[in-house]
Amino acid sequence: MSRPIGTPQELERRRYRALDLIRQGESVATVARFLGVDRSSITRWRQHADRGGRQALAARPHPHRPAQLTDPQLARLERLLSQGAAARYHHDHVGRFLRRRLGWSVQKPMRRARERNEAAVLDWQARQFPRIAREAQERDAHLVFLDESGFMLTPTVRRTWAPQGQTPILRAWDRRDRISAISSITVSPKNRSLNLYFDLLPDNTNVRGEDVVAYLRKLRAHLGGPMTVLWDGSRVHDPSAAVRAFLARHPDIRTERIPAYAPELNPDELVWAWTKYSRLANLAADNTECLRDYIETELAYVRRHPELLASFIEKTELPLSL
Repeated sequence: MSRPIGTPQELERRRYRALDLIRQGESVATVARFLGVDRSSITRWRQHADRGGRQALAARPHPHRPAQLTDPQLARLERLLSQGAAARYHHDHVGRFLRRRLGWSVQKPMRRARERNEAAVLDWQARQFPRIAREAQERDAHLVFLDESGFMLTPTVRRTWAPQGQTPILRAWDRRDRISAISSITVSPKNRSLNLYFDLLPDNTNVRGEDVVAYLRKLRAHLGGPMTVLWDGSRVHDPSAAVRAFLARHPDIRTERIPAYAPELNPDELVWAWTKYSRLANLAADNTECLRDYIETELAYVRRHPELLASFIEKTELPLSL
């Protein structure tokens, strides 16, 4: 049996997470689906914990051959690699040393816009957002992280497992059919409970200011109280005449703009990322009706799991106690 992918610490955290979710009442099938593991693994971990306690799931480093590099040589290697000089060491061995000796991991680089103002982003995160959250609580208002996205009938292709030499083929329509969507993560003012609301627009339509107004109207009816909406500077938000007119009639709804080119500060962005690039990756839907069913199913799943919403907020590193 091959060893699972991940460091011993990552595998340990996954086992602990599975045990915690089981003890919270989640089914084995649900936990396996959420963590992306086989149900038999969940059952085996629970049996180990029942016999030996939580420590039975602790990390056990994978044994390997003794290191051939001394610590000074290792430090020199890291300096060379940090300079982008991977060719100084044979490429067949670089990955092994990066992972085992230096603790590096394979990572996908994050894109950052050159137009981004880092000082403004840090100031908003450290000073402006705490003020926004405090004022919302004083008004007994929900915090609402709102964003829009779109889902294409053409599948979002991601890496997957397959036998060597047998590249998977996705039989999909080569056309631009799409479904636009609006969603928001809400944080209640008193007990900090989390929820997700969403709305899917008719096929092949773009989000307009009127759609945002309709969404805000329904959200206001659901929450039944004042709101502070945090969103980006999209043209369908503040610049929209329809949105400005609606906000003028409803002073209990206040808006705050997230800094430009800083999508990582909006946890609702992670709702879309989790849905599109994880749950619905490689989905070759027959038509937009089928695609719509999949989107609604996955967003409803997120709504039922506030721990997922909490992880999205935690990822933003915003100072918000939950």
